[in-house]
Amino acid sequence: MDNIDLIPKKYHCLSGSGLKIIAVITMLIDHIGAAFPRYTASVILHIGSKRLMLYTVMRFIGRISFPIFAFLLVEGFLHTRDRKRYGIRLFVFALLSELPWNYLHAGTWQYAGQNVFFTLVFGYFGLCLLEQITEDRGERWQEIALLLGLLIATVIFQADYGCSGFGFILMLYLLRQQPLFRAVVGACFLSSRWQAGLAFLPIGLYNGKRGFIRGRIASMLFYAIYPVHMLILYWIKKQTVGF
Repeated sequence: MDNIDLIPKKYHCLSGSGLKIIAVITMLIDHIGAAFPRYTASVILHIGSKRLMLYTVMRFIGRISFPIFAFLLVEGFLHTRDRKRYGIRLFVFALLSELPWNYLHAGTWQYAGQNVFFTLVFGYFGLCLLEQITEDRGERWQEIALLLGLLIATVIFQADYGCSGFGFILMLYLLRQQPLFRAVVGACFLSSRWQAGLAFLPIGLYNGKRGFIRGRIASMLFYAIYPVHMLILYWIKKQTVGF
């Protein structure tokens, strides 16, 4: 499966910006469904001979978002000109997103789990360590120990998607030159959320170009969607159904 594309190159029509739009839309659908289960679970959709709750369909669609965000993280890691700034930016938005995440999920500033930006931060530092381990043929016990420490940290801090999300990010990096094998392994990796495997269809259409979302301001606005949309959903939920 080495260097075999999941989808032939002539069909690679999605830029990084296109993937970002898909990731954001599927994330919004997922979070709306999760924020208003009383309503979304009461709507029944007739799909062929099956009857499915709107809630189930929205959460199904939402599983596509994390693998795409993880893929974009790996692409950003490989192509950024300033890795330190990239990592700091991720960490800042992880902090900025924590209160919106807590209020949306618990209605208060305290909530046990951490938002997905922390998973991406742990994954990003994991990529930095993994690069050193794979590129240096000497002994790298310190980096390996730190990598295991990050894995444990995802469990202790209860970051969204946990250790499986962390491992998924590392897998995307290790198999970046094997698109078909990456898709097969990735579809099995998050086995508890097998729908996430569908994300490899738009990922398979990626053409390696950045697209129209470029520059520091555009990137900041893209990151800001995460905390801002959670604040909006929390406000709507608070005004309509309480908590």
